[in-house]
Amino acid sequence: MRFELTEEQRLFREMVREFAANEVAPLAKRVDEEGIFPQETVKKMGELGLMGVAIPTEYGGAGSDNVCYAIAMEEIARACASTSVVMSVNNSLVADALYKFGSEAQKQRYLTPLAGGKLLGCFALSEPGAGSDASAQQTMVSREGDVFVLNGTKNFITNALEADLALVFATVDRGLRAKGVCAVLVEKGTPGFTISKVEKKLGLHGTSCCQVVFENCRVPAENLLGEIGQGFKIAMMTLDAGRIGIAAQAVGIAQAALDISLRYAKERVAFDKPIASFQAIQWMIADMAVQIEAARLLTYRAAWLKDKGLRHTKESAMAKLFASETANRAATKALQVHGGYGYLYDFPAQRLFRDARITEIYEGTSEIQRLVIAHQLLN
Repeated sequence: MRFELTEEQRLFREMVREFAANEVAPLAKRVDEEGIFPQETVKKMGELGLMGVAIPTEYGGAGSDNVCYAIAMEEIARACASTSVVMSVNNSLVADALYKFGSEAQKQRYLTPLAGGKLLGCFALSEPGAGSDASAQQTMVSREGDVFVLNGTKNFITNALEADLALVFATVDRGLRAKGVCAVLVEKGTPGFTISKVEKKLGLHGTSCCQVVFENCRVPAENLLGEIGQGFKIAMMTLDAGRIGIAAQAVGIAQAALDISLRYAKERVAFDKPIASFQAIQWMIADMAVQIEAARLLTYRAAWLKDKGLRHTKESAMAKLFASETANRAATKALQVHGGYGYLYDFPAQRLFRDARITEIYEGTSEIQRLVIAHQLLN
């Protein structure tokens, strides 16, 4: 059993860490406070292969492995969680699905520019009445000759405002539940595809979260991903991989919380000594460090299993569950270490506190992760 990164993975981490420090971190405060989508940063990430880390070079990706993807997600999230979620959706939820299930024509038309950062994707699964119960799709899709027609509403779609391509899930028959779900690729600008609302969120202010409406939206039949009725399987397999990305994002947020806590504890003086000398502070920092390392190892293990082509449903859920809860604990402790200053917008603790919260909710809540883990163990 080896716990060391390969030379390629170490070099990759150094490259991403340097990029994050020089290009991502300096903009994080402004991205959060002004709600700016980091367009130029995303473009540069595409040039570095970060928008398709584990996608082969023949399809525009970096040709690296999923451990490298987890490393990259952690380093970008450590600098700016908003920027990391743009990367996560494009890599895990759209490019990976296209690579696994797309036809050669779909890969050439969509995957190559997505992995190269020339297009941006979004993943349209959640609905007003179908969140955790993803099989309860109400959005309808019907075939009319050489086109599919979509009608329905999608909720909480990350990147929707900026995306060039949406991977949309809809059903041919609501009574069939999971067996009737299809996955369809819809280009931005297609008539009948509109953004009806841009949500105001607690955190991740640099990314959009939208309600999307389809009204007689006509899509070419060749834009069906996989086969009719295969959509639910595509969604679930894609989310297995996506949870690795969110786990890595959570580890990055948690690591950032530890970073600022260490720095502040050494600088802040109370009772004539740095607060780092107080046992109460030391114990908070020690707990953060232990939990972050455990979360990182769970995440790398899930990524390693995916690289080996092995089943990783349980391990991805474990990583996502533990890492997201670790991120929230670490962000809470970081704010506490900062005391009153942690509550102020001038300090980054409050941003990490707000950004961490969503990691326990999107791509499967903590409750859903526990159900997935239990199901895997009991069956």
